[in-house]
Amino acid sequence: MDRRIVLAIAIAFVATSCQKKASGQTVAVVNGEEITASDLNGELASENASLSGSTQQARARALQQLIDRRLLAQQAKKDGLDKSPDFINQQRRATEDLLIKMLVMRQANSAQVPSADDISRFEASHPGTFANRESWTLQQIVFPIQKDPAVTAKLKAANSLDDVAQALTAAGVQFTKGSRTIDTAVLPPEIYTQLTKLKPNEPFIVPGSDREVASVISARTPAPLTPEQARTVALNAMKQNDVQKFIQDRGKNLKAGAKIDYQPGYAPPKS
Repeated sequence: MDRRIVLAIAIAFVATSCQKKASGQTVAVVNGEEITASDLNGELASENASLSGSTQQARARALQQLIDRRLLAQQAKKDGLDKSPDFINQQRRATEDLLIKMLVMRQANSAQVPSADDISRFEASHPGTFANRESWTLQQIVFPIQKDPAVTAKLKAANSLDDVAQALTAAGVQFTKGSRTIDTAVLPPEIYTQLTKLKPNEPFIVPGSDREVASVISARTPAPLTPEQARTVALNAMKQNDVQKFIQDRGKNLKAGAKIDYQPGYAPPKS
């Protein structure tokens, strides 16, 4: 083919690509970049809670948000940010997260709905969430983590919140008092069982990253669920448990069959 003909075709193609029109599935063109109806629908879905008004108004606002974001992204590319190591790393992480999310969603959508017996057994194994669900009022003392064995021994032997306060005061440790309310549904079953075995006014201490919290259950208020609510909560929790198990099992199997080469000093310890 004559080189002049090839050049003419190439020029025509470039000219055509630079003159994209907002028609068909393309709802807008921003500096030559198309925004499709699919893009707009995705924006509407992700911003469903914040886009109020009529459907047309919501679509118009969503489209303007898309255009604003596209313009800012174009500017970032002009500034060369898409070539920075930080962008590349975050882009890779975002892509991996999205792929994993889609893998998990496909597994969850294909899973069988638990039977009535399965749901009943699950509810029975989580009394703090279902049969015995309560709202607890906690009286608390917050203090820095203690490393002195003598102080920790006194705290461990405390039979009341006053005992905790006295032990801290004697050691010259500053602390603050407060209260909070918790729903027993947030407690893991094993923790709930341990706490229900405490004697009246017996404190329990929970360590954090830089402080500890001593608490006493001062009031318990029943917070039962209706059968319909219980079933919904149980199904959601069971689905989440299945997802976590799927991730752990699939990850373990994939790692077992993968070829992974570690630089010296980076390999995990041998079990």
